[in-house]
Amino acid sequence: MEQEFELIAKTFMGLESVLAEELTNLGANNVEIGRRMVSFTGDKELMYRANLQLHTAIRVLKPIAHFKASSAEDMYDEVKKIDWTQYIDKGKTFSVDSVVYSEEFRNSRFVTYKVKDAIVDQFRETTGDRPNISVSNPDIRLNIHIAEDKATLSLDSSGESLHRRGYRQESVEAPLNEVLAAGMILMTGWKGDCDFIDPMCGSGTLLIEAALIARNISPGIFRKEFAFERWPDFDAELLDQIYNDDSKEREFRHHIYGYDIDMKAVNTARMNVRAAGLTNIISVEQQNFKDFKQPAAPAIMVTNPPYGERISTPDLLGTYRMIGERLKHAFTGNDAWVLSYREECFDQIGLKPSLKVPVYNGSLECEFRKYSLFDGKMKEFRSEGGVVKTEEEKAAMAEKHRFKKNREFKKRLDEQEENEGSDIRSFKFHSFEHDYKGAPRRREEEERPRNRAERMEQRKRLFGGDRDFKRGDRDFKRSGRSDRPDSRTFKKGGRGNNDKRWKNHEED
Repeated sequence: MEQEFELIAKTFMGLESVLAEELTNLGANNVEIGRRMVSFTGDKELMYRANLQLHTAIRVLKPIAHFKASSAEDMYDEVKKIDWTQYIDKGKTFSVDSVVYSEEFRNSRFVTYKVKDAIVDQFRETTGDRPNISVSNPDIRLNIHIAEDKATLSLDSSGESLHRRGYRQESVEAPLNEVLAAGMILMTGWKGDCDFIDPMCGSGTLLIEAALIARNISPGIFRKEFAFERWPDFDAELLDQIYNDDSKEREFRHHIYGYDIDMKAVNTARMNVRAAGLTNIISVEQQNFKDFKQPAAPAIMVTNPPYGERISTPDLLGTYRMIGERLKHAFTGNDAWVLSYREECFDQIGLKPSLKVPVYNGSLECEFRKYSLFDGKMKEFRSEGGVVKTEEEKAAMAEKHRFKKNREFKKRLDEQEENEGSDIRSFKFHSFEHDYKGAPRRREEEERPRNRAERMEQRKRLFGGDRDFKRGDRDFKRSGRSDRPDSRTFKKGGRGNNDKRWKNHEED
């Protein structure tokens, strides 16, 4: 039996517990949750399976050294102590990614250079040759993580980020990350026990990830290569055995439905569904959410509507009012989960959520809210034995410090009527955290003025007189980026040559 070693699976903020559960089910030992990561132990087979089968991991790292470094010289000396000939064969290339949280090492690029220098110098002194650096397509990819003076140097066993499944042929604007989509679905507890619906499906990411979860298909089967396939100790036979093992796949007796108002999005989603080989269980049609009808069979809804950051829409708040109206009148008896960014949007839904989960969509701290829909009044529903919020959900909602204090998400609209038909980027927000022309910030404990006289008195205290000031409109810039992977179609069992160029993409 092969000896176990330390491993680290990276993920997005908010998905750590979901990833930990996945690893436990996979057979990992010593599972411990950290910040945007889960550490565990396992053997080579588990490392291969983690890359191939985890839905919520961004990458899997294999630490090879832990050390303290309080200066650049310490860093160089510690890295040079490692026997790099056991990791990098002659003629192979390598690269280094750095993640740094330290007062001493403030520049991650500087850390990268010091690690590279130490490795190259060791090879020069011991062999007379030096390995080459490759940024785009290295044979060995290293990762160094520094928190103050504690450093962990690891081999990156994944290579290209694991969110790049390989099935996405085309994309729409601001596509949902595959790892986040899978994490959202796993949070709901859905495992394929009823129909699944996304009424604003975009390029179909939630639909495809739901199908993979329902069928228990490994999300990594579409990929052409993992970084560990270039390691000196790579076991091709073991990987083939894991790759072709479909014994744990299960039958899905229900159906997955996707809808979108945009025909281009519908065609894109259909193309991606075909590339994943899932057309038999996923249907995608053009339909406006406002025309959504009560499904004939029990279903769960998971959706990611636009929230005005990377995708703009006229009358954003009106869109959320429509979502609430459709959920209330055309989805009774079922659960709906909605991911969004602003409380102002959630308020327009007009329904009380049974659960709020903080998650990050890129740099945005969002909320993933669950709505349990039922007919009639709450009192009558409960008297008939209906459950709106489970004990687990009550406990989760009671947890303190689940959200950042005073985060932008919690700021309220200034004038509702003025913003009624506007895009979110032109909205005006109450923001007493901002400095107006160098004025002191308003203290959190100071009460809101109740009338004009109190407001003028407060202004005098804060600004030293009757000084006039204007609150500028917040300008929300679209921060999207293109995410179009290789357009080739990959089928199970059709892994090709190692000719796909890796792109530098680090989620840290």
